[in-house]
Amino acid sequence: MAAGVVTAMGEFPCRADSDQAARLAIRSALEEWQSAFNNRDERHVCDLFARDLIANYQGQPERDYASLCQLLRSSVQDPEKTYRYSFDIDEIMVFGATAIVRLVWTLEIESPGAAPQILREPAIDIFRRQDDGTWKISRYLAHPTAP
Repeated sequence: MAAGVVTAMGEFPCRADSDQAARLAIRSALEEWQSAFNNRDERHVCDLFARDLIANYQGQPERDYASLCQLLRSSVQDPEKTYRYSFDIDEIMVFGATAIVRLVWTLEIESPGAAPQILREPAIDIFRRQDDGTWKISRYLAHPTAP
């Protein structure tokens, strides 16, 4: 029995290390996406999202990968407005190859001659580890709040 306890105890650090590595990889993926979007990098603005994406944003129609990418690309190409995202992570919970991230996205929109708009978007992003080991959002639920 003692050997079983010692063996089980030895497994927890490995799992904790694995979960910590997943949390770091997810945070890195979010930071890379933020950089791509804010730098208007059209080639990489969709990299955070899995091909099986289902995106629910309050007040908007449900989007899939193709429709979300089209929206993101048109946003970074918009010559009249500048969009900038930042985020604050509240929690990352890892369950094997799935992770749930509670966070708040902040979108700043600037247009010539207008006061900047700031939208806070509390969200739940569900990530899945892909076959290549990367973490991508496969589902998300966001509900913007007025400033």
